[in-house]
Amino acid sequence: MSEPIGPVDATKFPRYTEPSTFARLPRLDEVSRADVTILGVPFDSGVSYRPGARFGPGHIRAASKLLRPYNQAVDVSPFAVHQVADAGDIGVNPFDIVEALTTIDSAVTDVRKDGSSLLTLGGDHTIALPILRSLYRDHGPIAVLHFDAHLDTWDTYFGAPYTHGTPFRRASEEGLIDLERSQHIGIRGPLYGKKDLEDDEILGFQIIRSDDFEVDGVRSIVERMRRRLDGGPVYVSVDIDVLDPAHAPGTGTPEAGGMTSRELLNTLRGLVGLNVVGADIVEVAPAYDHAEITGIAAAHVAYELLSVLALNKAASR
Repeated sequence: MSEPIGPVDATKFPRYTEPSTFARLPRLDEVSRADVTILGVPFDSGVSYRPGARFGPGHIRAASKLLRPYNQAVDVSPFAVHQVADAGDIGVNPFDIVEALTTIDSAVTDVRKDGSSLLTLGGDHTIALPILRSLYRDHGPIAVLHFDAHLDTWDTYFGAPYTHGTPFRRASEEGLIDLERSQHIGIRGPLYGKKDLEDDEILGFQIIRSDDFEVDGVRSIVERMRRRLDGGPVYVSVDIDVLDPAHAPGTGTPEAGGMTSRELLNTLRGLVGLNVVGADIVEVAPAYDHAEITGIAAAHVAYELLSVLALNKAASR
């Protein structure tokens, strides 16, 4: 087996030059196959407040140029353990959400057909539903680990069933998620009513609130997370608004009182050893960003997720 092709050497080609792929990794068409594929889904027709997440994939890639090959926090070189490649963006109909969901499902299924894991760059949170539909066909019900300020288990907006606030209600109704093992982390802010929480529990989610990090600390949170997720496949969905607006201003529905980027990265490292079968990073809206704060945070989230997948791959050998 040939050695993985990693990023362009930054000591020979400055980071502000091409390529424009995530972390300056090879394109998918430049390798024979990928163990992990990065896929952009520039879609934000499901947003309920500020639009702009359709530009998220490009912004995250641009902010990823400074990433280096060795992750000192978890002692792994994620691009050397297995082949990671960038498949670019897919074309998604911005005027027909139902058609867009079908297109995303088809593209995700096609990328995964040779056994590649998938890290998706959104896009708004609507895209999580078709990804889960694709994964369900291989894995059955999946534990969803959902980092977000918001529940995203609401029913409809203006009678529309498919929006960025509804993907996990639809996923639960369709039987895609494991009702005993799914979890939100980072929830905060006002709700429409107490019934939102009651419905959310019925739909299969346990909640760790943003304030719990202040009271209990990251170590305790990670222990709770691992107990909940253990025992089967896990899908990780990271809405960047899980971070406080101080750490991620470039998003469509910011909420005060969020996690710090350090808390989020350390929590993600707690996934090592769990059966993570895919992940997404969504709701990065560069029009509201400043000095690439949000893009940099999202790029590092992706890097930690790739490191988790690399460590899990190494452990399985």
